[in-house]
Amino acid sequence: MEITNVEASAHLVPVDVPLRDEVKRRRVVVASVETDEGITGHGVAAKPQWFGIRSLINEEVGPFVEGMNPLETERIYKQSQLEINPRYQTGVWHSAMSAVDIALWDIAGKYHGEPVWRLLGGAQNPVDAYVTFGLKNFNREQLAEVAADFASQGETRLKMKVGINGADDLPEDEARVAAVREAVGDDVELMIDANHEFSVNQAIKLCERLEEYDITWFEEPVYANDADLLAKLRERTTIPISAGQNDGGRYQHRKLVQRGAVDIVQPNVVYNGGYTEGRKIAHLAQAFNLDIANGGGWPHHNAHLHAGMENGWRVEYHYIMYRVGEKLFDDPPHIDGNEVELSEEPGLGFEPDPDALDEYEVTSTDEVDW
Repeated sequence: MEITNVEASAHLVPVDVPLRDEVKRRRVVVASVETDEGITGHGVAAKPQWFGIRSLINEEVGPFVEGMNPLETERIYKQSQLEINPRYQTGVWHSAMSAVDIALWDIAGKYHGEPVWRLLGGAQNPVDAYVTFGLKNFNREQLAEVAADFASQGETRLKMKVGINGADDLPEDEARVAAVREAVGDDVELMIDANHEFSVNQAIKLCERLEEYDITWFEEPVYANDADLLAKLRERTTIPISAGQNDGGRYQHRKLVQRGAVDIVQPNVVYNGGYTEGRKIAHLAQAFNLDIANGGGWPHHNAHLHAGMENGWRVEYHYIMYRVGEKLFDDPPHIDGNEVELSEEPGLGFEPDPDALDEYEVTSTDEVDW
């Protein structure tokens, strides 16, 4: 079997925000890999540099891998790395390879008649999941209302954003966490995510304020996921620290693990290089007795990694991004009572909706309201 064509397209997908009269739009790149045996696989990438990702796939990665055997994922990844990214830069490269690699595993599953999660190891199905609901757009009352609504539906693992006013209003961050904790009670797991917002001293102060609220983990608290600063913070708090969703491939994650910077490793197959690289990160974490918990959204693809790996722990159903997936794909796996059960269908188990791809496709920057 040979790869005959690789094509990527860019899409801007709108999602309504609960309790607010606004629409969030997410940028997605969808890659399609075709073979001479009529099997086609699909993958996704999502980054601010979406036009760069699309161009890299269409103009470099795609032409380079055409003619290769799509089942030889290690060979394709390594040779593409050496040819296109020999100095191991992150960013656009890893995102582009993520989309292509996910598509290759989709092909492999369809070829062998097995779901991707089983080809990755088949450790467990269903897998545990959680909902990221707490957007910065919500005020305290809205946060509490949305959290209570999810909890009433049986989704009792919830994550919210902190750094509401940049890094300069820790009392408001505490007040928002307190409002959510009061709304959902003590039996709901609550996670927080700073998206690299704080200096280490600010993060330490926030942790001191939040210790009493029983936080399950604090995600990406400090600037640039600095491993040394994360390790320093981890020494100063009992709140578990997590990071890694945007940290490229295994070498960046190795820094986090070796320096004792994290309690939980967070690869994301849409950003970290796909399943070929994602399982390496998972095995690295496993060697240090660490679990992986997907951050950065895109659950429909990341769930396969967690179902495949022994240390796959939690898959993130970020409200905006899982709604995007539901618009783009036909019947992707849904969260139900803190779990997601993956299909026995070969490959990913779901396909892009061609009408949705057409509706949300963006071909040039002229179509984007920056």
